Amino acid sequence: MKAKWIVKMAAFGLVAIAMVGWVTMSLWNWLVPELFHGPVISFWQGLGLLALTKILFWTFAKKHHGYGGHWRPYWKEKWNAMSPEDRDRFKQKMKDKWCYREETPSPKDSGISNG
Repeated sequence: MKAKWIVKMAAFGLVAIAMVGWVTMSLWNWLVPELFHGPVISFWQGLGLLALTKILFWTFAKKHHGYGGHWRPYWKEKWNAMSPEDRDRFKQKMKDKWCYREETPSPKDSGISNG
């Protein structure tokens, strides 16, 4: 009974991998040649691409930390230990660093004369 279940699960796994590989190949062949003038790939190249993305971008671990990862408790504790002035200073530093706005220079600063 257990051997039958193992065979069924192995067959299901192979079919699932084949379907995901086929979807990857189909999406690639539909989008990449048209949008980027890239090559058309085969089924096996689609599976290879899927394996490469697994290696580069996905996690092999079963444990997921969710938003913030394992650093979240550290930064939460650090944030809670800050005074309101420190928090405001930190927020301003982050805003200055990451919220870039291109400011238009005034006519007197740009070197352009009005007359």
